[in-house]
Amino acid sequence: MQTNIKNLDDLAQYIDYSFMQRLQADPDAREDGIDSMPREVFRGHYVPVKPTALENPIYIAHSHTLFKELGFADALATSDDFMKMFSADLSALPANYQKRGWATGYALSIYGREYYQQCPFHTGNAYGDGRALSILEVVRNNKRWEMQLKGAGKTPYCRGADGRAVLRSSVREFLAQEHMYALGVPTSRSLTLYTSQTQKVARPWFRNGSYSKDPEVMIEEDIAISTRVASSFLRVGQLELFARRARKNEHPQALAELEQIVLYSIEREYSEEIDTNLALEEKILLFAKAFEERISTLVAEWIRVGYCQGNFNSDNCAIGGFTLDYGPFGFIDDFDPHYQPWTGGGEHFSFLNQPQAAEKNFHMFYTALLPLFASNEDAKRELENIRENFPRVMQGKMIKMWASKLGFSQFHAGIFHELMALMMQTKVDYTIFFRELSNIPDNIAPLKKSFYAESVLNEKLLILWAEWLEKWREHIEQTNDIKSKEKLSAQMKQINPKYTLREWHLVRAYKAAEQGDYTLVKELQAVMNDPYSEQSETLQEQYYRKKPSELFHVAGVSHISCSS
Repeated sequence: MQTNIKNLDDLAQYIDYSFMQRLQADPDAREDGIDSMPREVFRGHYVPVKPTALENPIYIAHSHTLFKELGFADALATSDDFMKMFSADLSALPANYQKRGWATGYALSIYGREYYQQCPFHTGNAYGDGRALSILEVVRNNKRWEMQLKGAGKTPYCRGADGRAVLRSSVREFLAQEHMYALGVPTSRSLTLYTSQTQKVARPWFRNGSYSKDPEVMIEEDIAISTRVASSFLRVGQLELFARRARKNEHPQALAELEQIVLYSIEREYSEEIDTNLALEEKILLFAKAFEERISTLVAEWIRVGYCQGNFNSDNCAIGGFTLDYGPFGFIDDFDPHYQPWTGGGEHFSFLNQPQAAEKNFHMFYTALLPLFASNEDAKRELENIRENFPRVMQGKMIKMWASKLGFSQFHAGIFHELMALMMQTKVDYTIFFRELSNIPDNIAPLKKSFYAESVLNEKLLILWAEWLEKWREHIEQTNDIKSKEKLSAQMKQINPKYTLREWHLVRAYKAAEQGDYTLVKELQAVMNDPYSEQSETLQEQYYRKKPSELFHVAGVSHISCSS
């Protein structure tokens, strides 16, 4: 796209505040947007809120890739008016810009079970965007981009917290979103990252070198605001909220508000797949099928690249079928089906249980649509059939994904299950193993680069690995349509990344950033935005290696809390 946006006046011509114009505002919202105390929001799809600006903002980084896609000049990121806007100061924006953002409420379901107690009033009417505020929508080349500030102060959904995000978590999210995009996994995006020269907040965290699973001390941390960008920030939890209200007939317009947000979600995220002229039931059934396709594809892609969401609640499940909300996420080091980076999570959100977690979220999505089918039993049964088909759709995506990682044109269950057993016995680095396998090795010597600790000395295991590799090579030679080893290797290297964003990479970067040194943030940004390439020998030595043994089980490195 041509770089023709050099200031906010240039950007103004592309503004389109669809969400606020098409949906209903909370009728109890304050006109001035100063609405920061926890309260129940009984009606409406959003609350207009004035964000709280960072004091003395400092530029850290922006996404050159996304700027180019949007047609933004790179110099825009450090211009005074742009920095003010994306560090939450909307007071002096040009005409056409809203001086307030919007926060949304949503319901919470954890692994398919409805929860209310996280809401301060235990009703579900005060749970939502506690520190995330959308401030802008633009349309460029027929593509909509919603821009949301993370850490821009309190909203009515803040539940008594301060509405801020710390630099540590903001660096993680900023880098992770663009890394996922470079990996080819559907995701929200990162636009900018600013911190404050003067403001700090207290957060619970771990002592240095601790092995604790729970935060032990309160520490002062710099605050920051990252801007994340997506086609929308609509979530399964939002549909759930309005469905719960309709189901309980909480107010006369409850069912109408549910229908409105469902139709808006379809138009916003699925307009190319669903004809707007269809009847309501037809639209909803196509919506369910399309979302089923997207969410199952997404989760298979997470596992392909070694990513674990950690907290895959329905409120972290985007209607658009992309990765949303990089809080307690992690990229796996040594292969463990039960890997879970978040101390507050559980096995239900662990690495290889993510397909089951997706099914639970899809069930809540299905449940949210049911009130709209109250008088149409045939459509309801068809929707139920779509719901019941989810495990088969998910399994098909997983089989296809595993075959691609192994370089197979036809999936071989026996070879795959033998591999899983060996990987669990051996303690194998997930990313390095599949990348080395992508070189189509003649023997197991290259694969041993991915083996941790004493595994390389276990002769029995090494014999089993040699036997497995021989079976794998025979299957490739018998079934693969690509006869050239070089072509197959190149194909596999586009499936199996060389670099993934490990937590121990991130710790070094955000600790340096806390000292005002952003060199490692920018280095990581460059490396992780090109994850399939070989890159330089120096970078390979730094980032293509196993996790150092002394970092295993260390709090804040091997596991994290949700503090951000």
